[in-house]
Amino acid sequence: MQTNLSEQAKQLPRGEEAERILRSCVHCGFCNATCPTYQLLGDELDGPRGRIYLIKQVLEGNEVTAKTQLHLDRCLTCRNCETTCPSGVQYHNLLDIGRAVVDAAVPRPLEQRMLREGLRAVVPRPALFKGLTQLGQVFRPLLPASLKAKLPRTAQPAKARPAVQHARRVLMLEGCVQPGLSPNTNAATARVLDRLGISVTPIREAGCCGAVDYHLNAQEQGLERARRNIDAWWPALEAGAEAIVQTASGCGAFVKEYGHLLKDDPAYAAKAAQVSARAKDLVEVLRGEPLEALGVASDLRLAFHCPCTLQHAQKLGGAVEDVLTRLGFSLTAVPDSHLCCGSAGTYSLTQPVLSRQLRDNKLTALESGKPQVIATANIGCQTHLDGAGRTPVRHWIELVEDAMA
Repeated sequence: MQTNLSEQAKQLPRGEEAERILRSCVHCGFCNATCPTYQLLGDELDGPRGRIYLIKQVLEGNEVTAKTQLHLDRCLTCRNCETTCPSGVQYHNLLDIGRAVVDAAVPRPLEQRMLREGLRAVVPRPALFKGLTQLGQVFRPLLPASLKAKLPRTAQPAKARPAVQHARRVLMLEGCVQPGLSPNTNAATARVLDRLGISVTPIREAGCCGAVDYHLNAQEQGLERARRNIDAWWPALEAGAEAIVQTASGCGAFVKEYGHLLKDDPAYAAKAAQVSARAKDLVEVLRGEPLEALGVASDLRLAFHCPCTLQHAQKLGGAVEDVLTRLGFSLTAVPDSHLCCGSAGTYSLTQPVLSRQLRDNKLTALESGKPQVIATANIGCQTHLDGAGRTPVRHWIELVEDAMA
């Protein structure tokens, strides 16, 4: 695609990157065929190709409007288009650049600003979020349906974690909302890994991965959280920790981006690259281990929802399904398994109507094989899908831990 960036755009910290991405697009339109919002709305500007044109116009100095902002806001950043694209267009990076420029030019209405600032104030703080979740459960009968749907229907309390006793050790990103919404997920992970001879070393200083801030266009704040995590993990990595394990694929996708996002930071570029290289989704650790040692026995019939951050961002589509099949679980077929469920971080709150439509479509596909339970690998997807009150949704590692001898 030919470009003629304005002088102002060329001076942006990521101006050269934006121009390179724009030029890699051959505007073939294959991306629209797999874009969830384009499929729902049928508007060229609500598909990747249209959004790329909008960002190109903005970076070439054309007028920026609230309409431009709306079409960019509607993007889930599911990255399905990147999986489909024959030219390797790094659409999500271009979107980050475009959104920052548009938000700087177009003030948001007060209601939107309050929602976004509220999310940034609450979601990245695990203790505060957990406290509010517990309070919400107490007053659940009084809450409107929209808020009830955000609370877990059932949440297993966290079981005791095994002591750190093995020579093989990994770190684990605990997450922001997962300890409040699904408190046993990380404990189950520690117990399964312990059975395989791997101990989880807790690093309490590590906090939010930074994705919430970054994707709500507080990009520098998101990167500052990344730097703090790198500082927290670095001594343990130097001491021999094998990996930084993520049980939420959304967090994992962002941690794997640290190296790219901090490549121009002289103090952190090298460390960020190392952290990204050693960041592993849980399935990347388990699939190379002797799974028969777990002694799993289950006749559970389940459907697996592969989160976008696992299949499109981390390119691990099919990996969890392979592990679950090796362990003896019966998996049902899921039509259109590449499509987003509509959770997409905070999307279910910032774009609730589109999010619910995508959720209902996804549940219909997941339930087509009549599973007893739906498994997934990301707390956002888990809460969003389970909030419909239909087939129960749980993290896959909890199902594995339940079935261990």
